Amino acid sequence: MSLLGLDIGTTGCKATVIEPDGTVQGEAYRDYPLISPGQGWQEVDPGQVWNAVVAVIRQCLLNSKASPVSAVSASSFGEAVTPIDRDGNVLNNSIIYIDPRGIEEARFLGDKIGFDRMTAITGAPVHSMYSIGKIMWLKRNRSDVFEKTWKFLLFADFILFKLGAKAHTDYSLAARTMAFDVVNKKWSSEILACAGVDEDKFAEPVQAGTIVGEVSEKAASETGLPKGAVLVAGGHDQPCAALGAGVIHGNIAVDGMGTTECITPAFNKPFISSEMAANNLVCVPHVKRDMYVTYAFCFTSGGLLKWYKDQFGGEEQRQAEKDGKNVYDVIIDNSSSNPTDIFVLPHFAGAATPYMDTHAIGAIVGLQMNTTRAQFARALLEGMTYEMMINMERLNQSGLEVSELRAVGGLAKSEKLLQLKADMMGKKFVSLHVSEAGTLGAAILAGTASGIYSSLEQAVSTLVRVKKEYYPEPAIHSIYQEKFECYKKIYPAIKSIYS
Repeated sequence: MSLLGLDIGTTGCKATVIEPDGTVQGEAYRDYPLISPGQGWQEVDPGQVWNAVVAVIRQCLLNSKASPVSAVSASSFGEAVTPIDRDGNVLNNSIIYIDPRGIEEARFLGDKIGFDRMTAITGAPVHSMYSIGKIMWLKRNRSDVFEKTWKFLLFADFILFKLGAKAHTDYSLAARTMAFDVVNKKWSSEILACAGVDEDKFAEPVQAGTIVGEVSEKAASETGLPKGAVLVAGGHDQPCAALGAGVIHGNIAVDGMGTTECITPAFNKPFISSEMAANNLVCVPHVKRDMYVTYAFCFTSGGLLKWYKDQFGGEEQRQAEKDGKNVYDVIIDNSSSNPTDIFVLPHFAGAATPYMDTHAIGAIVGLQMNTTRAQFARALLEGMTYEMMINMERLNQSGLEVSELRAVGGLAKSEKLLQLKADMMGKKFVSLHVSEAGTLGAAILAGTASGIYSSLEQAVSTLVRVKKEYYPEPAIHSIYQEKFECYKKIYPAIKSIYS
């Protein structure tokens, strides 16, 4: 019996069908648009997301030679909630994390409860990106929607609900609401009382990997899945990707290298401190029982290369088309093989951790008349890596040591980039045979819950396979350590200029 893993992203969804031995039998992707109904507002239409999920499931099953799917689970982006009524009808689009609505509400919670107290409960510094502020905004400005809402479901929960599951949420997604007690793993009555939101409007929190229902007859008819296939609680995309990369022990992390980049280390107990909060590092339940993760991320990693491709990459695009290659592989392969003296501050879409500065801007420092195209391309790769070195340094200062990073995502396929990152960061990097770790993590949860694997450990040992290991070259690492000290001065300098 095969397994289906779903990964619901902000602008697109993926599906993977695998056999119990790890053989990938089908993969599919569909995107959907962001909707902007007002200045700066950003939403997704849950109906469009569901239609895309149906399409990827049907495509996977159509192209697959796998045995019938016996279990399904899903990972998804966090923060955004879908309001549904008692009949399961969607009442409003989902307000996503980059939408400014909820700023006043989040500040109100921090002022009333105390910013330190909020962090101690939720594991996260107070921020408007989280769901509770958006829900409070709806209550104040769209009372018709709020009053009719039976449950606010996060996206993995919403998709599984549509497939036939009971209303539920797992601990890792619940933590993205800023209304969940991450230590005691329950909704915070203190926060919800202050917010004026009844706990009944949230779904029951459960451990990821819990069986939450079966594929209904209606969903089976829509998707082509077998009626009665087991539905298993998934989780937030980052801890699901960590599971899919085999990050189920301390001192290792997954490095998700896509449009954005996120390093997700795992640890064995709640880790909430003033140092973590000062660096905007959260503490979130892992999808593995009794473990936790944090997120250190940059908004522009692959996004920086897309900017280069769109603005300057005509030559690389022509070469990629001629050679039948991915254009990003061409950009990386054509980049210089030597360290540069150019510094790229990759805050082209604002700064993520440790700063969480939405007003931050990017910078390119050190250009000369003899700067080559190859050097400029390498400087972009160096810039995105320097930014993650800042994050690794702050993790270490907070007491979290990472000795190994497991690379997943589109850019993880580049050997040249992984060696560069190992050299710069002074860490062992590992590539894996399956780079789509989010859907694999969901499939692992599905397979373990349904009894195909005896434990997450057995599933990881069966399905997560190391492709290649990359070790830092000491001499090159030493060069970059010196340059890193210069890089750390650029953000404060640019901020002082443009503040």
